[in-house]
Amino acid sequence: MGLDMYAYARPPRKRNSEDDVQIGEWRKHNRLQGWMQQLWESKGCPNANEDGDFNCAELQLTEEDIYALEDDILTMTMPESNGFFWGSDSFFWTDEDGNDYPENSYYYLERDLEFVTDAKKMLDKKHRIFYSCWY
Repeated sequence: MGLDMYAYARPPRKRNSEDDVQIGEWRKHNRLQGWMQQLWESKGCPNANEDGDFNCAELQLTEEDIYALEDDILTMTMPESNGFFWGSDSFFWTDEDGNDYPENSYYYLERDLEFVTDAKKMLDKKHRIFYSCWY
């Protein structure tokens, strides 16, 4: 069990997930989860699940959101977040084998920046970008 996170691009004029292209996948990246949840709340909690929370909700990310995320990635200012089975701090990370990564190592840095790059490219193609999580 744990926090599984996904980002995907949906082609223009498509309404369902059949044609989605996955452009990001993370596991227990609690700072990204906290960032996305704060964004979701700031947008009025769209697509909340039946319990009214963010678990399995679909969050659409705008170009402005992607640029804000990129800035927070580069400045390491995503919020420290925790939840049941969310793992240890994404910036000060310990892997499943108990190996500690040095302070400020930011384990997901390359993957996060790759997601931002891919999201920008898909937005240029008029795709819509979505984030969803399961915990």
